[in-house]
Amino acid sequence: MTTPLLLAGIDFSCNPSRRKPVTIATGRLDGGVLRLDDDGVAEMPTLAGFAAWLQTAGPWLGAFDFPFGLPREFVDGNGLGASCAEVIASVHASCPTRMAWRAFIDAWGNGRPAGARLLHRRTDRASPVASTSPLQTRYVPVGLMYYEGVARLIASGATLAGLHAGDPHRVALEGYPRRLAHAVVARRSYKNGDDVDRRAARDEIVSALERSQGRDRFGFAVAIDAVTRASLLDDAGGDRLDAVLCLVQAAVASRRPRYGLPEGVDPVEGWIAAD
Repeated sequence: MTTPLLLAGIDFSCNPSRRKPVTIATGRLDGGVLRLDDDGVAEMPTLAGFAAWLQTAGPWLGAFDFPFGLPREFVDGNGLGASCAEVIASVHASCPTRMAWRAFIDAWGNGRPAGARLLHRRTDRASPVASTSPLQTRYVPVGLMYYEGVARLIASGATLAGLHAGDPHRVALEGYPRRLAHAVVARRSYKNGDDVDRRAARDEIVSALERSQGRDRFGFAVAIDAVTRASLLDDAGGDRLDAVLCLVQAAVASRRPRYGLPEGVDPVEGWIAAD
């Protein structure tokens, strides 16, 4: 029998540590059930560990919680290139550190009108749950996540669906777990706190994935053992739950033509493969 496709959900950190690691949930679809692997959710406290994981033998399909592209206007205005690989290479050639990249974005933005500095991609606004501008390098520093994450994906030789052709057996998608969480708890916060309300929101999200609500929405329910389930609720930062939500996005995408990506994805902006 053919082994089911390895699926992964990755909650990324641009500067991981033991306190804030890169978090990876893996599992496989078995008919109408998405089963997490025995090790459930793994933590990588270094970028070197993340890069090593990307070399995991395929076939696998992963959804990664960081932007794969930059706004077209920003890319063209700075002459960064015409493809995902060209753009990230240009960024690293001009900006050898994350802080140099932040300074580059700041200098560009300072010459623009207020309100026109943190541009968005078309995909960021394609859902009622908008995602943060990839030019944001503070607060939620997704611009720094782009800088560290995309460079390592390209270097790994993986395929970035719709953006970069690499190993066809190791395929990466851009995910956004908040879009799935919103379907269950709307705008209620489920992260960055262990108060009663946020823990209850995490519980509601996990329960929705486990029960028929998950099967009705996605065509499968998620099987989570008691130990892993408790860890998802106990993680006040929400990173472990976000990794599982990205895993669900990868599973949904695995059953769709082109992984659910539209035709004609902009080769420098990319697209969020989210349900």
